[in-house]
Amino acid sequence: MSAFAYRNGVMHAESVPLSTIAAEVGTPFYCYSTAALEAHYSAYAGAFAGQDADVCYAVKANSNLAVIRAFARLGAGADVVSGGEMRRALAGGIPAGKIIFSGVGKTREEMRAALEAGIHQINVESIPEVEALSEVAVSLGVTAPIAFRVNPDVDAKTHAKIATGKKENKFGVDYDHAREVYAQAAKLPGIKPVAIAVHIGSQLTDLAPFRAAYERVAALLHVLREDGHDITRLDLGGGLGIVYKHEAPPDIADYAAMVKSITGNLGCRISLEPGRSLVGNAGILVSRVIYLKQGLHRRFVIIDAAMNDLIRPTLYEAYHGIVPVTEPARGAATEPYDVVGPVCESGDTFALQRALPAMAPDELVAILSAGAYGAVMSSTYNTRPLIPEVLVNGDQFSVIRPRVSVEELLALDRVPDWLKD
Repeated sequence: MSAFAYRNGVMHAESVPLSTIAAEVGTPFYCYSTAALEAHYSAYAGAFAGQDADVCYAVKANSNLAVIRAFARLGAGADVVSGGEMRRALAGGIPAGKIIFSGVGKTREEMRAALEAGIHQINVESIPEVEALSEVAVSLGVTAPIAFRVNPDVDAKTHAKIATGKKENKFGVDYDHAREVYAQAAKLPGIKPVAIAVHIGSQLTDLAPFRAAYERVAALLHVLREDGHDITRLDLGGGLGIVYKHEAPPDIADYAAMVKSITGNLGCRISLEPGRSLVGNAGILVSRVIYLKQGLHRRFVIIDAAMNDLIRPTLYEAYHGIVPVTEPARGAATEPYDVVGPVCESGDTFALQRALPAMAPDELVAILSAGAYGAVMSSTYNTRPLIPEVLVNGDQFSVIRPRVSVEELLALDRVPDWLKD
C-alpha cells in the first residue's frame, strides 16, 4: 500500500494528514515517508541477499541528511558525484569505506578530500583524470583504488537527457578503449585498478539494456584479468525506473536474478547504486491553489509551487500525478486544467489539459512521485525561497529542512563600496 493515501476523506502521509502539516509549515513543501524509504531499500537488500553485493544510495537523487541517515541506519553505502555530496554522506552516517565517488569532472581538491577520508573507490572517466588522481595520491602517500567507468554504447531507451551509456554521451571511456586505459592507469604511481564501473542511464523500465551492458562488462573483465589486472569488483550503477503514470518497471527480484546470471561466477563483489527507485515514490510536493483563471481556450489552476521548486516537468517534460488533498466524491466529474506556477516563464507548467475534479482557490493539491530530483534541483529563481522538506514517521513528522526566508537570501548578497550611499 502507498505511504500516501486517503483516510477519512483526506490524503495522509503514513498516519499524518497532509492538511495538518500544511497548517504548521505552510505551502508549498516536500513530504517524505520513512516507511516508504525503508521498504524500498529493504526490497533491494532482500533481492540481493544471496549475492556478494552492496547497495550504495545515489545521493544525487535526494541529498537531505535525514534521508541519507535513514538509509545509513539500514546499512546502505553511498554513490556521490561531488565533494559536497561526499560530505553529506559522511555527515549522514555512511562510513567512508562504503562510499563510491563517481562523476566526470572531479577536481584535485575533491580527490584529495576523498583520499583523505579513505573512501571505498573512485570511479574515473578519462586518462587526464586518472593522471591528476595519481598526482594527488602520490602527494598524500596513498594508493587510490579506482574503477574506470566504461561506456558500453548501449541505448537505455530512456529520455535523452538522462541517457548516459551511448558513445555520444559525455560519460565514461569508450568500451573499445577500455583495455588501453586500464593498461595506462596501472603504470601510474598511486593508482590501483580494482573494478569496472558502468551506468547507462536513469528511469529504465526494461531489463534488456541492463543485460546488454552487463554482458559487455563481464566480457571486458575476462580480458582485463588476462592482461594481469586484479579486478575484484563490478560497479553496476543504478537506473531502475519507477511508476510516474503507467510505466511497468521490472521487479527488483527479476533484476537481481538477471545480475546473478551474468556476474554470479565472476568472483567479484557487486556495487549497486539505486537513487530514484529508493526515493522517487517516497516523496510528494504539496501545494495550494492560489487562483483559478479562465482564458478563452484554457482553464488554468495557478498554484503556489513553481518550476524553481520542481523543475522536472520543464526540464524533462516529465509527468507527475496531481491529486487534490481532499478526496473527491466517488464518480466526481473532471475537467481539463493547465496546472501552472507563478514563475515568470511559460515553461512554469506542471500539467497541460490534465483531467482533475473541480478545483477551488485555497485547495491543497499533492504532486506525486516527487521524492527524487525535486528538492535537490530546486533554485531561488524569481527570488523564491527554498521550500521546506518534511519527513513523516508513523504519526510523527519533522521539518528536516526549514523554509528559507527572503531576508536570508538577501543576506547572501554583497554590495560593493562604490555602490553604497
